[in-house]
Amino acid sequence: MYYNPYPCPHWGNPPLFPPDYWRPPLIDLKDYGADPFVVNIEEATLQNPNFRTALWTGKHLQLTLMSIEIGDDIGLEVHPDVDQFLRIEQGQGIVLMGDNKNNLYFQRRVSDNYAIFVPAGIWHNVINTGCTPLKLYSIYAPPEHPHGTIHRTKADAEKAKERKSY
Repeated sequence: MYYNPYPCPHWGNPPLFPPDYWRPPLIDLKDYGADPFVVNIEEATLQNPNFRTALWTGKHLQLTLMSIEIGDDIGLEVHPDVDQFLRIEQGQGIVLMGDNKNNLYFQRRVSDNYAIFVPAGIWHNVINTGCTPLKLYSIYAPPEHPHGTIHRTKADAEKAKERKSY
């Protein structure tokens, strides 16, 4: 007699259309910091519809998800005391960096699975040059935005920056 220690009714005869429990559940996109947290970062990033969503904010580190519309950009910026890591999960673009906003001497094309490292004090921008939203996540050390930050659009982010209340 054959004994299967992990019974599954579909082994050897998978269904044509997988049942719903095989699909990954939607991730509740909110700020979980500074509690312990584990997430499928690719799924969360691809799921994010907002320009910026803070997903985890701790004392010394912050994770934000971003969705940049076709032809749009993050916006030229500098973080004087913050190192930044970005990773592209979907789309393509161009990264510009330099020591001042009029001298962006570093330019690279990026797409899925590219990592971008921005040292503190370096001006930078990421421009979506593709035909789909550019989905990426960014890690700031130390945190750049207040806990719970959600900017639905780039205009919302710019307004918050003007108010200095993110």
